[in-house]
Amino acid sequence: MQRTVLITGSTDGIGLETARLLYSQGHHVILHGRNPEKLRQAENILAELPGGGLVNGFVADLSTLSEVEALADCVTERFHRLDVLINNAGIYSAADVITLDGLDVRFAVNTVAPYLLTQQLLPLLGRAGRVINVSSAAQAPVDVRALAGHVRLSDNAAYAQSKLALTMWSHSMADSFGTDGPVVVAVNPGSMLGSKMVRNAFRVAGKDIRIGADILSRAAVDDEFAAASGRYFDNDRGQWAPPHPDVADCEKVTEVLDVLETILELTLSPREPVNHVSTRERM
Repeated sequence: MQRTVLITGSTDGIGLETARLLYSQGHHVILHGRNPEKLRQAENILAELPGGGLVNGFVADLSTLSEVEALADCVTERFHRLDVLINNAGIYSAADVITLDGLDVRFAVNTVAPYLLTQQLLPLLGRAGRVINVSSAAQAPVDVRALAGHVRLSDNAAYAQSKLALTMWSHSMADSFGTDGPVVVAVNPGSMLGSKMVRNAFRVAGKDIRIGADILSRAAVDDEFAAASGRYFDNDRGQWAPPHPDVADCEKVTEVLDVLETILELTLSPREPVNHVSTRERM
């Protein structure tokens, strides 16, 4: 069965490789990136693969929450159904770590943007959909002041805290849905894979990114993930694993969710449309 899959941050690295796999299996892949030229290149790469499905592309800067909301609007206007959302886009470091919304860019892109995008796309996902949140083995207790943009952290600390915050809301959202919403899982695709992020941050080539792409494509379509809502898959172990203890700490989870909701309330004012790029659709 052909599925429609939106993958954020899919113009290079694990996101693009995941898109290749799913497209080659005949699925309809919706690419996302913040650079229009890189997005067109990614669309061309997929469209040139033999025997593929469909491909569309959207441009948005996920560090700006109004663009996240506008991206959701564009996807909703263009498609009647979304089977899978893979929140893959992530950032480790940046020249300017403070976003236009006054947030740390790591928390904005890694935690807040996927939270908002998931909420906005729930009507398309329905009960049968899947939300795959790309977490990390690097997780650290969340300073909610940093999440709110009031405390500045090192690259390592901000990235690790943003990934734990993502895993925390993944579990909480899945629990709140029960059987009435889409499957929501957090996945560590593998440590030190050879993405641009790893190369730039650690100056190493990293392991084969297909390790991460394989597990994300499995999470998107395989039956083993169909009844796994709320769980955490650690691809370093190759199996489901206990999440960080804070994921099960109701008080800490509530603190994170309260900050996320406050950010959305304070930030989402009159919206500007995201630049919509859709250069090719191919059977």
